[in-house]
Amino acid sequence: MAKIRLTKTELKLQRDALKRFRRYLPTLQLKKQQLQLEARKAREILIRLDLDITASRDSIGGWVSLLDEQGAAQVRELIVVARWEVGSRNIAGVETPAFEAVEFRETPYDLFATPAWFDDVVAAQRELVEKMLRRELVSEQVELLEQELRVVTQRVNLFEEVKIPETEDNIRRIRIYLGDQQTNAVGRAKIAKSKCRARDKAMAETSG
Repeated sequence: MAKIRLTKTELKLQRDALKRFRRYLPTLQLKKQQLQLEARKAREILIRLDLDITASRDSIGGWVSLLDEQGAAQVRELIVVARWEVGSRNIAGVETPAFEAVEFRETPYDLFATPAWFDDVVAAQRELVEKMLRRELVSEQVELLEQELRVVTQRVNLFEEVKIPETEDNIRRIRIYLGDQQTNAVGRAKIAKSKCRARDKAMAETSG
């Protein structure tokens, strides 16, 4: 604990600091609550995406197993990402990446040389790739939100457990010290007054 000056000026500084801490703390607490809520939402989205991706893979697996080597190669070519647009979203004061759009490389293929369900496989595979890209961004959102939550939580704890109690204690110590000083000053004044009266009395008696 830093040493403080036991003065009226220091008392005012400590009181002003306490007001600032108490005014700022509710803002930090509100931000902490918002971050907790948004981080929880993002984690729930991540869980749903994981379940959805697993289900999509299971659904596609049956079709892909029916393709010959050439057909499988064609599918792989048609799900190559040509462009991926990522935007920005402000969540509880944190800038996070947001999915905008994805475009796949278009490769021509012979419709008559592929099975009737080939287009469905390609569409399902592209949808799976999009879900995986979305998951990547949501995962990054969770990481950024939880990182900011840790920082804000540390600040809340600093104010609640250190700054405010420390400042309140400083104010208490200064007030006690100043009160004692005032009491001592009154006592000294009374003693001085009594001495003056005794001296005046003694001088009066001597003169008489």
